[in-house]
Amino acid sequence: MFNLFKKNKDQRPMDVKVLREEILYFVKEELQKLEGGEGRNVESIQLYAVVPAEEQYLYEAALHMPEPQLLKQEVQRISDNFAVELPLHWILETGLKESFPVGAALCQVLPLSFSLKMKTAVAETKALTAITEKRGRTARLQILNGQAEKQDYVLRADDGRINLGREKNVPMINGSVRINGIAFPGDADHAGNRFVSRQHAHLEWDEGKNGFMLFADEGGIPPGNKTKIKTLKSEDQLKLNSAEVGYLMEDGDQIILGESVVLRFNYTAKKEDEL
Repeated sequence: MFNLFKKNKDQRPMDVKVLREEILYFVKEELQKLEGGEGRNVESIQLYAVVPAEEQYLYEAALHMPEPQLLKQEVQRISDNFAVELPLHWILETGLKESFPVGAALCQVLPLSFSLKMKTAVAETKALTAITEKRGRTARLQILNGQAEKQDYVLRADDGRINLGREKNVPMINGSVRINGIAFPGDADHAGNRFVSRQHAHLEWDEGKNGFMLFADEGGIPPGNKTKIKTLKSEDQLKLNSAEVGYLMEDGDQIILGESVVLRFNYTAKKEDEL
């Protein structure tokens, strides 16, 4: 079934680079099967090869087994490019096995299996419910770095779409005007404002999730200026690479627009809403 040879006239043995490309293509195909934000619930990804002794060195090299972080970076790049939304602290497990794990997806062209371990849905739901029940329907944004029209902003659930971008009023191609509720003047002294797009991002309340969602707009996704989130739980930064996939804001999250503009986000408690 499996053939370690390239499908060409020469039938030369596959080298490590080509083998790794085949492995990553298989991973991409499997990750793209995740739907509706399921990628956020991935705890770990397992990639295991079942190969004869004379081929093991190729798979050890192709899977970066001496330095697994290198392969994890490649898989993370796939997640970012295809909006899979893997969480910040997912785990990659690789190895050589004598047999494939039960229930794993098998590659059609390589002796390789792919499987996922998902977070416990009940525990996740209980934790999320406990947090969201304490939230009010308002939030506060504080400018930590950069120069906006104000230093602090209050966001309300009934505000609708709240645009973030450079300049207050931005003429659009269709003749309309985009109004940035949180605007960063282009002529401000702060150099970071120049790297904020006129159509950078927006926030809006999601009733189903009982929280504010952040979406990158046309100017805030690659290859344009970046939109990133820094959470309290990690030093890593989450990048928004798709205009269609939003991020549910949590207390203490920092929104990073462009190179250096930073805003801190906090929900207000329900009692504060009632005041």
